[in-house]
Order: sequence, then structure tokens, then C-alpha cells
Amino acid sequence: MKLRCAVLDDYQQVAATITDWTPVTDKVDVTTFHHHIDGEDALVDAIQDFDIVVAMRERTPFSASIFNRLPKLQLLVTTGMRNAAIDIAAANAHNVTVCGTEGSSFATGELTWALILGLARHIVEENQTLRSGGRWQSTVGTDLYGRTLGVLGLGRIGSQVARIGLAFGMRVVAWSQNLTAARAEEVGVELAPSKEALLESSDFVSIHLVLSDRTRGLIGQRELSLIKPSAYLINTSRAPIVDQNALIESLEQGRIAGAGLDVFEVEPLPPDHRLRTLPNVLATPHIGYVSEDTYRAWFHQVVEDIAAFLAGSPVRRVN
Repeated sequence: MKLRCAVLDDYQQVAATITDWTPVTDKVDVTTFHHHIDGEDALVDAIQDFDIVVAMRERTPFSASIFNRLPKLQLLVTTGMRNAAIDIAAANAHNVTVCGTEGSSFATGELTWALILGLARHIVEENQTLRSGGRWQSTVGTDLYGRTLGVLGLGRIGSQVARIGLAFGMRVVAWSQNLTAARAEEVGVELAPSKEALLESSDFVSIHLVLSDRTRGLIGQRELSLIKPSAYLINTSRAPIVDQNALIESLEQGRIAGAGLDVFEVEPLPPDHRLRTLPNVLATPHIGYVSEDTYRAWFHQVVEDIAAFLAGSPVRRVN
């Protein structure tokens, strides 16, 4: 009898075709879910008869209580090698193997620049006006050359974003709690003496930090008050790094020029959420990693993870 595998949150309906599943289909039946399953009871009802579950990033939480209610579950595969929505200790306690996938970080860095350029040149507004036959040229763009880009976090994505800023002729400064002068010099950027100094001097502030106890709420009301009224905040990392209520207040009152956002505390974003209506917000539905190359790599490795588990030698285990 075949095992059953559920692929969650396949919004674009590509999971079944973007990679070759034949290495496992002789032993596994694969079912894809194209909508988000919200709430513990609904999730358990949907997947309680599955032996294997594939989770897309952190869209679906797997808590201790969920593992307790899924006695058939043997393998949980997450895209990415880090997933804060999975209680790994609980998975281990219930003998559920958790494996991940590795992939490129280029897609998120590229989207970061799409948001920066979209904000700076009012791309959406001008495109909508042109399509509707409205006023010809209605905004004045913000130049990037000679402006200051502040990068919070200089890891793989942050350093990519920083180097593109340099290519635009921007002054690039960086800061994080563990960032050293040597690392900043390696990337070719300046080390800001403090978080506050970076916020005060930057025309664009881009966040590229891992969400942790140290970074949760790192940008609050006080920090937002340090940002210039003409400056923009971009977050393609994790929403809770920024105090969302304080950010909305700052945007509503024009204390900062605008924000480019790809991440939200609740996803999908509720239809009546205030961020959907603010004219100085350019928002995308957490698509930083949603690219053809990334999906091909991830789902190819999902199949590898399942095949290795079936062979008794799991790979890319998440601990």
C-alpha cells in the first residue's frame, strides 16, 4: 500500500509539474492543496490521513498540539533549511522526521530592488494612470545615485542588496548586532556605528535579518521616529522585526515617505487590513522566494528528501 503525501499551499498550482516526482510515485501518492488551510482543526481534518507533508516555508504552523493530532505523520519536509513555524522538539517527540531544502537567495534580493525602484519612481501609480488614460506624468521620482542605503543585516541576501546599491552609485551603510568592520569591508560598505545612526542617515532602509528573540520588534516607534520623513522602509525579511502598529501609524501620519513590504504578521493578509489601503505602501504577497529557479530547486530536493527517507537514510534534516 502506498504512502500518502500532502503538498500544502501550492498557490500557483505548480508543485506537481515543476519537478519530476517519478522517483517516488511508485511508493507515494501525492496530493496538492492549492489554498491556504487556516486553523488547527481545519489543518488536522485535511491532512490527518497523510504520512508525508510538504510545507511551503512558514505559511502553515506545526505546533506540538498539531503533531499530537497527526499520529500517521512520519515525514515533514519544509522548503528552506530554517522554519520557525515548526516545533522541532515536538516533531522529534512524536518521531516525525523533519527535512528541508536548500536554494538560492537571489530571488528575495531581486524583489527587494523591485520594491525600492517601485517606490522611488512611483511605478504602480504611473502605470495605473497611464492605463486609465489619466494625467500624463503626475509624480517626481526619487534618485538613487548619491543617496544612502541602510542595510540591516549583511548575510547572503543583505550583502546582495548592498552590492546592487553600490552599482547604483549609492552610499551603502550596514548594521546588525554581530556585524564586524571586516565583514562590512569585505562587501565594500560602511559599518554604521549604531542602529540609530543608520536609521538617521539613510534614504532607504532595507531589512535582511533573521527573526529571533533579539530582532523581534527591533524597529519600533522610537526607531521609526529616527527615519527621515523623506525616507522609505523596505522589509522582505520577517514582519515581526518591525512593530506593525507603529509602522502603520508612521505611514498614516506621513512620518516616513513610504514602505515596501513583502511580509506580514498574518498571511494571507486579511482583506480589511489597513496596509491594503495606504497609498504610500507598495506591498506584494510574500513572493520574495517565489521564482522559477527557486521552486525548481526546492521541489527537486523535496523529492530527494522523500526518496532518501523511504530508503532509510534521511538527508537535509532540520534540527
